[in-house]
Amino acid sequence: MAKRAARYRRVGGSEGGAEERAVYIISVAAELAGVHPQTLRIYERKGLLTPARTAGNTRRYSQRDIERLQTIQRLTQNEGVNLAGVKMIVEMEAEIERMRRRVERLDRELEAARRRLSEEVERARLRHGRAEIIPLSTLRRMRAQVNAGLSRGGVPRRGPIAVGPSDGHSGSKATMTTEIERR
Repeated sequence: MAKRAARYRRVGGSEGGAEERAVYIISVAAELAGVHPQTLRIYERKGLLTPARTAGNTRRYSQRDIERLQTIQRLTQNEGVNLAGVKMIVEMEAEIERMRRRVERLDRELEAARRRLSEEVERARLRHGRAEIIPLSTLRRMRAQVNAGLSRGGVPRRGPIAVGPSDGHSGSKATMTTEIERR
């Protein structure tokens, strides 16, 4: 029983808006939803509803709980969905809501990253007085050097050390030095 009681929200505090405040006792909530109070207990046991609890462990329902009860009633009475189906629908709706909030958060983060990138590009332009971050002349010069080295049969390089086949003494320090000096 202690495990079960730990699941329940506690009444009190100022978290949430008016829709979240658990103020209705079970008889009022049942009347607002158009069901018998015992039905609310069944829904709770099935995991369809989790009312808040007071310090005295009495159930208190919020406006959101009442709306969920009305949804459960609509699905079972009008749509012919059983309680297991209702539970799946309610869980999927909750998951969709969590994903929607996550997408909104990621959109905000992406927009902030775009703003920071744009500001950084603008700062780089102002610092260098050019429209490009890397001047095109530098890029052209780098390409020409790479192409010239490859056309002469040179070994492709990454950094100061040659990469690729050597003249038979692979991996030796002398061979690497020779390769670098040839350039």
